[in-house]
Amino acid sequence: MAGIAAELSALELAAAIRAGELSIAEVTAAALAAAEADSLGAFARVERGYAEAAAAQAQRRLADGDPAPLLGVPCPVKDLTRVAGLGFEGGSRAWAGNVAEIDDGIVTRLRAAGTIMIGKTSTPEFGLPCYTEPDLGPPARTPWDRRRSAGGSSGGAAAAVASGVVPLAHGSDGGGSIRIPAACCGLVGLKPSRGVISPGPHGVDGPGLATQGFLTRTVADTAAVLDAVAGPWPGDHFPGATGGFSVALAERVRGLRVGLLTEPVLVPDAPVHPQARAAAERAARLLGEFGHEVSEAPVPFGPQEWSAFEALWAVAALSAPVPEGREDDLVPLTRWLRERGRSVTGQQYAEAIAAAQRLERTVAARWAGFDVVLTPTLAQPPAMIGSLRDDRDPAADFAAQTAYTPWTSIYNLVGRPAISVPVHRAEVDGTELPFGAMLGGPAGSDRLLLALAAQLEAADPWPATPPAPR
Repeated sequence: MAGIAAELSALELAAAIRAGELSIAEVTAAALAAAEADSLGAFARVERGYAEAAAAQAQRRLADGDPAPLLGVPCPVKDLTRVAGLGFEGGSRAWAGNVAEIDDGIVTRLRAAGTIMIGKTSTPEFGLPCYTEPDLGPPARTPWDRRRSAGGSSGGAAAAVASGVVPLAHGSDGGGSIRIPAACCGLVGLKPSRGVISPGPHGVDGPGLATQGFLTRTVADTAAVLDAVAGPWPGDHFPGATGGFSVALAERVRGLRVGLLTEPVLVPDAPVHPQARAAAERAARLLGEFGHEVSEAPVPFGPQEWSAFEALWAVAALSAPVPEGREDDLVPLTRWLRERGRSVTGQQYAEAIAAAQRLERTVAARWAGFDVVLTPTLAQPPAMIGSLRDDRDPAADFAAQTAYTPWTSIYNLVGRPAISVPVHRAEVDGTELPFGAMLGGPAGSDRLLLALAAQLEAADPWPATPPAPR
């Protein structure tokens, strides 16, 4: 299934195209062939005609000397994002057959950067769960072990990158939906600071939980694509940041205060796998060798303070525009969340927004002694397909997801950046699996996190692709 992208990063692929070593047509053809042979549930749909037309246009841009940084690099878009004229089903039977009328801003920016949109990647219904098991198609699986989930909600994007179909893929993150698949698939996944990637010109920030982002195999690719798409649209609610992410990778960062936290936050009694802890401890050891000061970080808040997220998440589910008469087409988890959303009064929603903002101050105060905080990305190895989804008991489903991801949504609530890096691998039940470590910092510290991630990558490189199946 792997194409040319299995051997080259996005930046290497762009350089080879500029040097005339590869043509945009052959790179696109290889990516399309690999996507059409997808057996991991990575794609909701492959868009051959759209991609070939984009490739021809990119070739003309190349001939004209266009300096677009990622010219000719294939990059699919998650099927929660609109691409004009193409299917936009959000992983939901209730949206089956829906076609987007406009391009979302991130698509406009990716096109300007020169990427080739080869298809829409799979997502669970409306991106709500941390697994990708949509009723519209097969589950997204990690290529490290096809019995296990690629995570969610950007699971299709992660499967496409980890299997070598493409070197990078667009995703989004409202509670960990980029970092969770990154950990499951052995990839780099950054949730930028609130406002770095604008939802404009058509979207709005709402409570500010979600952001766009990318799944890649290298820190340099993450920085490069962020440079290409970051920046404001007129009328943005949150201030953003523009450029400088790739330049930051060369900075020799020393003497940082690193807080190590391996105790679960959202569910204090959630079991944490020894190898999940080992991932954070491995990263901590390396950071200590780089000259950073590592010490224990406190749990920033308790589960009751986190409960604001539940109200915001339920209202977000309710806000999804479900056509009249299609409510029964929704999966049980979505219906349960929407019913909870209906029970939230206007006053309670306002209180939840205020509680989330107070939480920003709480986290800032309790982690004031640290430049960055280091945790495992997930509490467990990549989950077995079907082990988290529980259609008979959606409340148990939601609780299991929270225990599986007891650190990721902290950063969505408080608007801080966080990056998952695949620093650790270990054998579990006879199969080698990836484990991510997550670095988080204050709002606006995206460049610092990328620089630290680059240090880890240089000192202890992770494999570009999974080992061959036994």
